Amino acid sequence: METQPENSSINQETATLLRSNRELAVLYTIAGHLNRKVDVYEALQEVLAQVTNLLGLQTGWVWLLDQQGEPYLAAAQSLPPYLADHPGRMTGYCLCLDTFLEGCLEGAANIDVFRCSRLKKAERDSDPTSWGLRFHASVPIYASATPLGVLNVASEDWRELLPEELQLLHIIGDQIGLAIQRARLSAEHTVAAARLATIEERNRLAREIHDTLAQGLAAITLQLETADALATTRPERAQEALRRALDLARGNLKEARRSVMDLRAAPLQNRTLPQALAALAQQDCEGAELTVQFSCPPDLTFPQHSTRLEVGIYRIAQEALANACKHAGAQHIEMMLTGDNEYVELVVQDDGHGFDPDRVTKIGSEGQHFGLTGMSERVKLLEGTLSHTAGKASRWIKFAFCSRTIILYCAKVYEPYWRHSQISRSSRRLPTALKRCGRR
Repeated sequence: METQPENSSINQETATLLRSNRELAVLYTIAGHLNRKVDVYEALQEVLAQVTNLLGLQTGWVWLLDQQGEPYLAAAQSLPPYLADHPGRMTGYCLCLDTFLEGCLEGAANIDVFRCSRLKKAERDSDPTSWGLRFHASVPIYASATPLGVLNVASEDWRELLPEELQLLHIIGDQIGLAIQRARLSAEHTVAAARLATIEERNRLAREIHDTLAQGLAAITLQLETADALATTRPERAQEALRRALDLARGNLKEARRSVMDLRAAPLQNRTLPQALAALAQQDCEGAELTVQFSCPPDLTFPQHSTRLEVGIYRIAQEALANACKHAGAQHIEMMLTGDNEYVELVVQDDGHGFDPDRVTKIGSEGQHFGLTGMSERVKLLEGTLSHTAGKASRWIKFAFCSRTIILYCAKVYEPYWRHSQISRSSRRLPTALKRCGRR
């Protein structure tokens, strides 16, 4: 037969085991709330409900520190009317916050019981709306060594907490600290991502304005200058230039309206890429003292590319033509579009003089010439690579867009060969494209 001491020992062990299981269940539930809840304040409300229920306490509240180190009430569970009905009584500093900020509430051993300074007047006046609350336990909340706030729990018939209960509160405080730190890091990441997106959108808009409105205005200016120069000597030609300027202005206005609706897809609206490039070549050569010839095999078929890639090809072609017109002193420009199921290749050739890449890059970095910089940025956005050479001979510009968006930028110098470098990761899958890009 079991003796009475043995029964008592078994009952004690059973009670301890049940309490441990309950504590583990509460910790598991709290961890779940802190991990699942997107809003950390909702999670804190759940934590307070679990903690007060576990320890048989009446109320609880959480102080957090803002970015300036000032405390604010982040969550509360069943506050007495003395505090709940007078929000001003739950602002500012108090004894537990002062002690915490002095660094005297760090670690489980320093979880302390305070006579609440916010309830002193209620205690002195025997105010029944305070529910007789006088004391609370204060649990420090840290993330590593960074102080985040304080968790307070209280009850009318306050009792001394057991060591294991203090340890449990310390663990809960650590869980809360990790959750708050994670939420704040997530918020900072969201803000940083929003700022980066804003910067990228501004750069995109700058490129779009340069490639549409700025190019159109430059063409209009050219026609108006021609009309001004010929006004007295050749009035018929001057009238033609004025009409072309008006046509360009109307077209530029339409382009601006389309860009407002969809900055990316406007050039290809209801048109294929070859059709858009052919129209671009026709537009650029009208009324200019040069010829632009576009060629594309009639049986050419393209792989399915994204609108972003096709618009990128169009904008790069647009900028290449504009550069040749304005800076190369060219009389004739050829633009060739070829490709197969693996890649699309665009070649722009002119008979103008070369350029100094270092000088152009320096000017672009100073904000005086956005064209080459814009093309370079577009190449990067399309996950490609860019390399270029130039000299005093005719210029070649070549862009090869492969199935994984490989981009090569080359310029013909003194000898008829192509230079390319820094082929990206999928080059081993593109033998046809590399043969075409390797030699001429």
